[in-house]
Amino acid sequence: MRYMGIDVGKRRCVAVVKDECGSSLQEIRFLNSGDGVRQLLDAVKPEGDLVAVVEATCNAWVKIYDALMDNGVHVKLANPSKTRAIAEARIKSDRADASILADLLRGDLVAESYVPSKERRGQRALVRHRAALIKERTEVKNRIHSLLEKYDVDETLFSDLFSKCGREWLSKIKLSDTDRFILEGELMLLKSLEEQVDRVTRRIASEAYDEDDVKLLMTMPGIDFYSALLIISEIGSIDRFRDQWKLVSYAGLAPSLHQSGNTLYTGRITKRGSKWLRWILVQCAQTARLHDERLKRYYERVASKKGHQKAIVAVAKEMLCIIWFMLKRKEPYRGENKNLTNRKLIRMHRLAQEG
Repeated sequence: MRYMGIDVGKRRCVAVVKDECGSSLQEIRFLNSGDGVRQLLDAVKPEGDLVAVVEATCNAWVKIYDALMDNGVHVKLANPSKTRAIAEARIKSDRADASILADLLRGDLVAESYVPSKERRGQRALVRHRAALIKERTEVKNRIHSLLEKYDVDETLFSDLFSKCGREWLSKIKLSDTDRFILEGELMLLKSLEEQVDRVTRRIASEAYDEDDVKLLMTMPGIDFYSALLIISEIGSIDRFRDQWKLVSYAGLAPSLHQSGNTLYTGRITKRGSKWLRWILVQCAQTARLHDERLKRYYERVASKKGHQKAIVAVAKEMLCIIWFMLKRKEPYRGENKNLTNRKLIRMHRLAQEG
């Protein structure tokens, strides 16, 4: 058996191949490109006796991972935050990192990251892209609010400053020439971002429409087709989580633990895991507590003791536990509001047709 460790860079990569005894057989330097990966495959000649580990570096690992898998090589994706042998090495070089990865693979000591299917990776990219657009849109709105603070204008005249009436008002208020120029540019950018958000939302609706698990999760208040697809794309296969607490830990919603002797302290949530899953669940919890009596009572009980923010996080954790059972058993939410679910399904269907 041959073991290959690959240190991945954005432009250049190094692969070290070792035998079962740890002796180096090959060292290949190649570009992180289609031609470079083909050069690697030609050099190692995968014939069933080769296993590999690739270090996760942004998205630079994807083409190498997929090419090796397509050529019959069993590949593991190393979690860089947990590969302490590399992070704490005194001698730091691409070759040394690749060599350490190969040794960890030989000893079956690789801290492995989950790699979803190509389809799920595409869905992840899509829903994350929409979240990035929403963030940019919010930043533009905040800059406009900041610009108006220099003037004696009453923004509270409108519940939504960026509605049709609000924009007409913005076009008429007196500003300096420079600020008027800046405001018009920001409004043009805002309009473009809103068009992009609408376009991506329709694409997400069409992707979500064919997913049975999306429709299943939409039976829970607070979850629409976008949040459902994001949750599913981040979780991947529910079977990889032995119980609901493993899923809670993966989302970084589990409390941190500190133990000394017989004393055990529980602290704030770890925030280790999928930040996207944790973020969307907190957003869903904000809505769910308003529309579901069970979650509302749970929120109020925790909020009376620990405050709003901790109560929202607690609701998010509770929702994730329920989601594990829903996906595992393929059952809808037991407290489903069928009228609310139907409205969500109708909206998804309409947007999917427009997309």
